[in-house]
Amino acid sequence: MTSAVGTDDAPPEEFQSVGGTLERALIWVFIVVPTVALLPGIFFAWGGWIGWRDIVILIAFYAITTTGIGAGYHRCFTHGSFKCRRGLKIALAIAGSMALEGPVIRWVADHRKHHKFSDRDGDPHSPWRYGTTAWAVTKGFLFAHAGWVLWGDERAEPKHYAPDLLNDRDLAMASRQFRVLAVTSLLAPALIGGLWAGSWHGAATGFFWGTLVRIALMHHVTFSINSICHVTGKKPFTARDRSGNVWWLAILSQGESWHNLHHADPTCARHGVLKGQIDINAWLIKRFERLGWAYDVRWPDPARLEKKRAATT
Repeated sequence: MTSAVGTDDAPPEEFQSVGGTLERALIWVFIVVPTVALLPGIFFAWGGWIGWRDIVILIAFYAITTTGIGAGYHRCFTHGSFKCRRGLKIALAIAGSMALEGPVIRWVADHRKHHKFSDRDGDPHSPWRYGTTAWAVTKGFLFAHAGWVLWGDERAEPKHYAPDLLNDRDLAMASRQFRVLAVTSLLAPALIGGLWAGSWHGAATGFFWGTLVRIALMHHVTFSINSICHVTGKKPFTARDRSGNVWWLAILSQGESWHNLHHADPTCARHGVLKGQIDINAWLIKRFERLGWAYDVRWPDPARLEKKRAATT
């Protein structure tokens, strides 16, 4: 249940309107710095500068933030694939914020605009925005992957695309506290690594793997849904855009790369609906439902899926 938010409870203006100098600067830092860390990360790993504690911290924070983005920001808050109790709603908003992809209200607004204009004029991140020649698609691919966040000017207006979230006290609070949650996401792996290993070395490696490498991997997997999954992939269902299924991204994205079905049936809680399609986020939503934390889950309708498939044959 949502309630109206008064003036004092509204998210900061830079999260309500498009842009904000500080927000854009932080996004540059959150994307560029971890990405730059990937190359030395390979070197350090080869040289033995990684231990089992670092691997545990990396996997744990990656799983938490990927769930926050996929099950929370995307399936729940953007598309209403399921409803959840207040505790789970807040947890998913926090987990998604710790992925450092922006405040929940900003993220949802951009994604809703993407679906409204998918692969057409107005889409914030279509790889086909410049045309269909090899060079145009290459340029569009890079823009769809990360350029739209770094320098794009077609961001969505939250007041227009996400008024329901602006009127939700919990999600407004999560957006308002994004910077605090971002700092927590940056520093927590180092703190845990240092305390666990009992050394500054443990803190350093925890920060490197649990923060920098984890954020870079998480970001580029998410960005690949916008770029790779709109350029290539199988299309077993009818959609009004170029979205495709990319199987080799399925586990890392926790099922988000079964993108063709998602665009064919956006509110469906399960994206990997065909045999053998692993969808970790759908599995988690099913667990939430059984625990009573999630309800009104929009599971696949066999008749609807068959109708979507029939159009392709």
